[in-house]
Parts: sequence; C-alpha cells; structure tokens
Amino acid sequence: MRVIRAAFTMWTPAVAQAAARQAFTRAPVPSHVLLDTTLDGLSLVRRGKVRDVYAAGDHLLLVATDRISAFDYVLGSGIPDKGRVLNQLSAFWFARTGHIITNHVISTEVADYPDSARVYADQLEGRSMLARRTTPLPVECVARGYLSGSGWKDYQATGEVCGIPLPNGLRESDRLPGPIFTPATKADSGHDQNISEAAAAAVVGAELLARLKTLTLELYTHGVAHAETRGIILADTKFEFGLTDSGELLLIDEMMTPDSSRYWPIDAYAPGGPQPSFDKQYVRDYLESIQWNKQPPVPSLPDDVVQNTRAKYVDAYRRLTGRELVVA
Repeated sequence: MRVIRAAFTMWTPAVAQAAARQAFTRAPVPSHVLLDTTLDGLSLVRRGKVRDVYAAGDHLLLVATDRISAFDYVLGSGIPDKGRVLNQLSAFWFARTGHIITNHVISTEVADYPDSARVYADQLEGRSMLARRTTPLPVECVARGYLSGSGWKDYQATGEVCGIPLPNGLRESDRLPGPIFTPATKADSGHDQNISEAAAAAVVGAELLARLKTLTLELYTHGVAHAETRGIILADTKFEFGLTDSGELLLIDEMMTPDSSRYWPIDAYAPGGPQPSFDKQYVRDYLESIQWNKQPPVPSLPDDVVQNTRAKYVDAYRRLTGRELVVA
C-alpha cells in the first residue's frame, strides 16, 4: 500500500494560467474512482453531494463516493480514495467518542450487511457503513476554535461570529479565547447559513439546543486534544444529530473528516492569513485562482490538483489514526 504525503502547493498566477487551459474539459474518470453507485435490490433514499444513501431493511446503508464539491457544486473530477478516507476516519472518531454520545453506526464490515448489500462488496469495502435510521435535526452544529472561513468574514464585518462578540484586533486564523458554538441552517441544496443560537433554538427548541451545544463543544474539545498529539490543528468542524422514533438523540452522518472540518499542520501554523490545510480548501483555492464564476459549466480538476488533494486526505487519515487506509 502506498501513502502519498501532502504537498502544500500555493497557487500562483502562473500555475493558475497553465492549469486553467484544461480546467473546463471533463477529465476521463480513472477506473479506481467511484463517482456513482447503483445497487440493484436496494432502494436509493437520497444521493447527496458525496454520499449515496440506501434503505437496507430497517437500517440505512451510507456509501461515501469519491465525489468532491466546492461552492455548492459537485465538480467534474473525483478524488481517488476520498470516500474511503471519509468513511474510515468517521468510523475512527465515532468509536473514540461513544462515551460522549451514542452514534448511528451499526457496522462498517460488509460481512454484517444484509444479503442484498453484500453482493456489492467490491464497491462497499472500506467506504460504507450500516447505520440506524433517524430523523436528522434541521440544524448543523458547528464548533470553532480558530477564526477562519465564514467566521472570519463575519468578524471583519461585525466584530462578531453568529452574534457572539469577540475581542478586537484578531487576525485571520487566530486561535479564539475559547471554542464557540455557531449553529447553521442545514440546506438540502445551496449553501448552509450561519445563524444565532436564538434562531437555532426557535427551530429545535431551547432545551434540545442547549444539549446540542454542550455535546458539540465536548466532541470538538476531544477532537482538538487528540489532533494536537498528532501534529494537527482542528480549527473547526461541524456535527449532525438525529432523533430515533423513540426520541433518542444520536450523532449521525460523518464526523471530523476533511470534508466537514478545517485541519491545519501545527508546524506550518502562522496566524495572519489563510493556512495550508488537509481539507478541500486546497481545491477551493485552485478554483478561485482560475476565476471560475461558480456557475455551470462545472470545471474538472487537473491531474496534479487531484493527486495533491488525495495526498492531503490520505495523509490526514494516516496522521490522525496512526493507521494505513484500507483500500480494496
């Protein structure tokens, strides 16, 4: 098995100009990239930006594909093994945090799946999980320990993030005095919007929101502490929760992956601007550099961006878990 180390390439005008010539031509999909699934015998519940969700008896089967999205669009290129990283890293974090809150995972072993799913073992191995059904709450629970992304934009405009006042004079990527809870609307399409705690409480109720806030900050604190021992900063992340028919609250979907988090290398951390990252910010930076207007046609990514992105995801998994990625 080969592990590719992350390459923190910074985009320059010259690099962007050369790459832009091929950006809007859909690249051939490598045979080892899984962009879509069709699992006959299982009912497709929904196809998200990354995950295909199927009904599997009384449970759900979540399949993490290699699709990658940016600026609310699924791009024309997949990232090899990205789905495996998301699935296996989520499983790692779910297993570590069961003492904080119960999660939806039943099994990540294909041998435990229903017969109708096991016949697709070649597609499902390493990139799927059997999960309990829930009704997802319509609020995403975001924890921030550093000033970046939409939080930095809010702070520049108002001195606050989601209505939370912050000290004057903070720089982009500065560590906050303490982690903050900043909920967001959960959109089926388009971009999630940051909202205040009061607005979130109006959606799910004040009592449930208070519990979600406590859980979110406890989970984030746990993730930060572990990541720091592995030479990584977990700048922010988002969690999703759902309620079972009996009213039990579960942690669902994915957990502290490079798709749902900002991960930075500690040894390169330099507040005052954007940071090199293990997440898809690298892809967003590339798309900005070619001046894509964030409207169709959706660009494909050049080979070097695809391979460097894969390297970042795989390297994040290896560092955080101390394991090699399982690749079928």
